[in-house]
Amino acid sequence: MRNISRRAVFSGCAILLAITGSGTLRAAEPRAAGKRVALQGYDPVSYFTEGLPQKGSAEYQASYDDVTYWFMNAEHRALFVADPDHYAPQFNGYCAINISRGEKYEADPEAWVIADGKLYMFGAKEGVPLFRKQTAGIVEKASENWAGLRGRP
Repeated sequence: MRNISRRAVFSGCAILLAITGSGTLRAAEPRAAGKRVALQGYDPVSYFTEGLPQKGSAEYQASYDDVTYWFMNAEHRALFVADPDHYAPQFNGYCAINISRGEKYEADPEAWVIADGKLYMFGAKEGVPLFRKQTAGIVEKASENWAGLRGRP
């Protein structure tokens, strides 16, 4: 077997990063029993009760609207199960702005807003001020698009 130079390894990494597009490698999305785990495993109830996202655990999970959610404890799971319409993020936790533009995009669990008692997620923190300026329009357009996007991968 021949020796591979460091330059070749670094060049290969640079090419790989260019092909992936963003230059960042994302961890595989968590899955539970073949279902998507929303919010990358963050607890949706924590946004309401703690005022910030907290990592959930596969030990405490529940499914709603064909998506699995993880919770940080049994109490949060019980709150969610009792009222999933209140705690589940809108658009199954996909980026609300991208849904309004007709495409699904996984949200950043730390890019979020609670508006009118509903949890909205965004692909990046830069989406938060845009959403706050155009809440009604984004929600209306995303709601129109969601019916067609819901079942798509």
